[in-house]
Amino acid sequence: MPTTRYIACCAVVLATGLALPNPSAAQVPLGIRTASGLTVTPAYEGWYENADGTFSLSFGYYNRNFEEIVEIPVGTGNHIAPAAFDGGQPTRFHPRRHWGVFTVVVPADFGDQAIVWTIDFRGEKYAIPGTLHLDWQIDALEGEAGAGNTPPVLAFSEGGAEGAGPGGIWGDPIEALAGAPVALGVWARDDGRGAFTRNEEGPQVALRWFKHQGPGDVTFTEAVGEVPISGGMMMTTATFAEPGAYVLRVRANDASGVSGAGHAQCCWTNGFVRVNVTN
Repeated sequence: MPTTRYIACCAVVLATGLALPNPSAAQVPLGIRTASGLTVTPAYEGWYENADGTFSLSFGYYNRNFEEIVEIPVGTGNHIAPAAFDGGQPTRFHPRRHWGVFTVVVPADFGDQAIVWTIDFRGEKYAIPGTLHLDWQIDALEGEAGAGNTPPVLAFSEGGAEGAGPGGIWGDPIEALAGAPVALGVWARDDGRGAFTRNEEGPQVALRWFKHQGPGDVTFTEAVGEVPISGGMMMTTATFAEPGAYVLRVRANDASGVSGAGHAQCCWTNGFVRVNVTN
């Protein structure tokens, strides 16, 4: 039976792998680029307070593979405890480190309890606890390290409900047919501080779509795009290989760009949409 490894300091563990005891065949020495066959570790990024007094606990992950996209369905190999908070975690894990992929919202009176995300895969079982300890408070909404750089704002229509930060916003559910493209749109804007500036059009908000959950592959006509910081809509289509229940995620970055978020926990925003795919 695999041994559960409780990760107390994910920043050190995920950056180096040195804090994991009892190295196994699933781990490789530093400096060796392994395409596939390795494990996935959950990561706790920290917590922030919401306007309604609840708290969002932000989680990410580290897929040790350099090329392999790993699929782990929600269940015994990929679960959150207590069970009432289970179900929002990703089932698709892209290569390498991904920050702030989803949040678990806990009530104002959560106190010193813990949310534990466990991944049991390829004989290695890792569990990461998330708590409201003061050492784990992050500036996901209020500006990076006092610099005033707030995360981009996302909506699924111009003038629609908006969200910001790792917890972001959920769009209305969508119906789709397997094999048939369905249109997706996301609107974004930003404060312009530390904004992504890759081209001559000025500061941009960088957007990227992911499959978050679902039984089959999802293909986007445009998985990556940009909109002006003053506000703009990115359109794409998604095609689902198999019927089933899916969750798609779109991430908006400013200074972090399209390559990923960063350890400072600011500034990016997630948007989520459920898609029911039938035949």
